[in-house]
Amino acid sequence: MEKWSLMTITVLLALTVRWAVSLGSYSGAGKPPMYGDYEAQRHWQEITYNLPIRQWYFNTSDNDLLYWGLDYPPLTAYHSFVCAYIAKLINPDWVALHTSRGYESQPHKLFMRTTVFVADLLVYIPAVILYCFSLKETSAKKKVSSALCILLYPGLILIDHGHFQYNSVSLGLALWAVLCLSHDWDLLGSVAFCLALNYKQMELYHSLPFFCYLLGKCFKKGLKGKGLVLLAKLAGTVLVSFAACWLPFGTDVEQIMQVLRRLFPIDRGLFEDKVANIWCSLSVLIKIKNVISPRTQLKLSFAVTFLSLLPACIKLTVQPSLRGLKFALVSCALSFFLFSFQVHEKSILLVSVPVCLIINEIPFMATWFLLVSTFSLLPLLLKDELLLPYAVTTPAFLAVCLASFSILEKTSAEDLQLKAFSLSLKGYVSWFKSFPRIVRSLFLLSLALMGVLSVLSAAAAPPQRLPDLFPLAVAVVSCLHFLLFLVYFNVVILWDSKNRGQKKIS
Repeated sequence: MEKWSLMTITVLLALTVRWAVSLGSYSGAGKPPMYGDYEAQRHWQEITYNLPIRQWYFNTSDNDLLYWGLDYPPLTAYHSFVCAYIAKLINPDWVALHTSRGYESQPHKLFMRTTVFVADLLVYIPAVILYCFSLKETSAKKKVSSALCILLYPGLILIDHGHFQYNSVSLGLALWAVLCLSHDWDLLGSVAFCLALNYKQMELYHSLPFFCYLLGKCFKKGLKGKGLVLLAKLAGTVLVSFAACWLPFGTDVEQIMQVLRRLFPIDRGLFEDKVANIWCSLSVLIKIKNVISPRTQLKLSFAVTFLSLLPACIKLTVQPSLRGLKFALVSCALSFFLFSFQVHEKSILLVSVPVCLIINEIPFMATWFLLVSTFSLLPLLLKDELLLPYAVTTPAFLAVCLASFSILEKTSAEDLQLKAFSLSLKGYVSWFKSFPRIVRSLFLLSLALMGVLSVLSAAAAPPQRLPDLFPLAVAVVSCLHFLLFLVYFNVVILWDSKNRGQKKIS
């Protein structure tokens, strides 16, 4: 009973923080002609409610694709339609065709903010709570602590409730998939992940780990017996799930192709803005966009991404385990963020949420990563006037992690899941005696650097010749962190042979 009381308090606290963040500004407020992501979400409601489905993704006189045209999969469009239906009942002006462009009012802002709250309450928060309750060999206190840290992760709160998006829907569905797989409900897990992928195409970042885990499970069961049956069931489940989501578009091949063109616009280039990945960071030294043709850029990013995630995927296929799945979700998503084509700043959330799933296993490194991921969003947050929420939620999150997990005391090789790796170094094992002190020093140095860059970005004027100095510095510093984290997570994955806490697959 006490556990449920503490969890209720945790949820109420998480909702209070979300409400407080939502009181501020949002993307593009009062900035015509395009406004921002808030207007994009509202405009999609306008389009889906007033136009027939066959026109949702096509450029017409009523649907100017250059003005926030739909570029997410069908489930996002259906969600927009449901929100629009409710909005129409409250105030038809909110979704009136053409005349509602740039609509801004306090009642409408309250409505839009409420839709994000509802998405959190229906999809994301229940998945987090149930996931934490399902953790094995974990005390009730640690389960509540894990839930508190996950629900207070600043990055997702600031983007969804500040900047304004619905990432909690796709990420929540992916969490439901992990939860289902942890109970051996493989078909339900497949449905949940298909729904996540059909809500936001960026869930492709997580697709290979799910595929490799389930394929590896089929191999373990034997492809001449139970494994083949499971494989057939999984394939059928995926096909039926996709068919259900795409049914209104399935009557016309051109409809399907147009949706796909909107989902994967390869003509946008290698990267936009100052995203904390390798291509943006390298552009400081080499103007890749000018040196390499767009098609070659696409091929290069695909090759590097594939090679970087290959070791984790092979390991997961050969040794499928829930623990391996969670770490592979982190590693593969980070590979996509660092090396793939046309990455956005907000895509780091696709890495951060899987990191949240292992915060009880490696609290120190998970907390460090989540702080860096939030810091990497700083240029976007400053643009949306979310400096105060960022300055409050980030230190608060760190304080909660320090109090919940005593992270500064969890820096030994064993705490960081590096014991097997350290033993494999043989003659260099003695170096690991000073490892905890080195790691703590690097962590504090990292915090200091992020703090200084945050203050400079917010308060100092950049040199006239270098107007993008601070955003670029944030991107490069974050990228260097992420590269080190990628190496770390891959070391943990490749040297992990215990798969602790996993049930034997039979």
